[in-house]
Amino acid sequence: MNPTLKRAWRPTAIAASVLLLAACTVGPDYHRPTVETPATFRYASANGEAVDPASIDWWNQFNDPVLDDLIDKALAQNKDLGIAAARVEEYYGRYVVTRAGLFPQVSANFGGSRSRGVPAPGYPPMVGNQVQLEGVASWELDLFGRLRRLTEAARANYLGTQSAQQATRIAIISNVATGYLQLRDLDNQLTIAQETLHSREGSLDLFEQRFAGGVVSKLQLSQAKSEYESAQASVFSIQQQISQQEDAISLLLGQNPGPIPRGKSITQLTAPAIPAGLPSTLLERRPDILEAEQTLIAANASIGAARAQYFPDISITGLFGAASTALSGLWTGPARVWSFAGSITQPIFEGGAIAGSVHQAEAQHQEALLSYQQTIQQAFADVENALVGVARTRDQLDATTRQVEALTQYASLSRDLYEGGYTSYLEVLDAERSLFAAQIQQSQLQDQQLAQIVSLYKALGYGWTPKTSASADAKPAPQPS
Repeated sequence: MNPTLKRAWRPTAIAASVLLLAACTVGPDYHRPTVETPATFRYASANGEAVDPASIDWWNQFNDPVLDDLIDKALAQNKDLGIAAARVEEYYGRYVVTRAGLFPQVSANFGGSRSRGVPAPGYPPMVGNQVQLEGVASWELDLFGRLRRLTEAARANYLGTQSAQQATRIAIISNVATGYLQLRDLDNQLTIAQETLHSREGSLDLFEQRFAGGVVSKLQLSQAKSEYESAQASVFSIQQQISQQEDAISLLLGQNPGPIPRGKSITQLTAPAIPAGLPSTLLERRPDILEAEQTLIAANASIGAARAQYFPDISITGLFGAASTALSGLWTGPARVWSFAGSITQPIFEGGAIAGSVHQAEAQHQEALLSYQQTIQQAFADVENALVGVARTRDQLDATTRQVEALTQYASLSRDLYEGGYTSYLEVLDAERSLFAAQIQQSQLQDQQLAQIVSLYKALGYGWTPKTSASADAKPAPQPS
């Protein structure tokens, strides 16, 4: 063979051999586990509407601009969401640091010194200069895939934080929506309580006049006063709950406690459409399931990284530079200095540390697998609970509405009978108490009916766009080289 060709062939052959060995990656490759899932939801409505999560913000269906503004503000200012975004950036940095180990590390050193010394007694002192310019390169050959497995795990952890960020986003949207619904419910309850208080104040005034005229007894006056004070206490209690609910929403908005603007009343809000969803789409949509799978991928890669510790670590280090007594001399041929070195480190006895690492990684993989399966099962349970909640709360609201209508008539008739002297005032009090309780329950069920729909959208994973699941500021996660 021609000597020139032979010298050119050697590095090529070495590089090819390294690449061939690098194709060997220790540890199991990831395959998505099969999880048994139900084919349909037991309480799914046949009249559900298909809702595309990539093209609609479901909370807009309430048709309340105030609620839309509150959610926009929460997504911009909420502290938990800001923490989740920062965590994404943190894990991107970790991924980049881990991935850097796959590539050669190159650095440059430049230094100079001037020294004075006496070579021997009686000789004149010597003054000298020393200037050095060096380039240093080192590379750990990842022949058995340890670094690639670590990079695979770091990438999965990074993608998992992205999914966690989206899960936080969905939770923030849902919490603001349900908090606003509860606030409007409390506002409605306060209106009911104030109207009841006003009515009982009128009754108390009338009874005080009748008692002064000797028409009613002190017992009846005391009953009227008791009902008035009961209504007054209800007003104070609801006002306290409203203030506390406003403070809770303020925290979700990332601002100091304070008043919250109002839009439509609880009775004016439009109920969002009940979405139609299949288990297969559920698996692709919920960020917590995606996060659990990335945790499983990372745990799977960690097994390979742990097993790779059984094999030798091979590294190459090279130095090329120049050293001279003068700066101008660095560029002359005699000033060149270089060195190349390689090292192989093979574990011989480590007291079972590597076996323990492998055992730990395998146990963590099993833990991640069970957690992944449990997350999927919990997702289906969340959807089922929300679906049955929507259906049964609607039924309760219909029944309570009919009850309010009946009690309204009962209270009116009992007062007419009392005024006519055909029944006691206790009958009136019983009717009014029952009507007040039913009206409060009706308002609460109106809130719960809408809140159950919010829970359904949250359970189905709506509130983020799968095609752009990463945050606008998050870095892409390229495949390891």
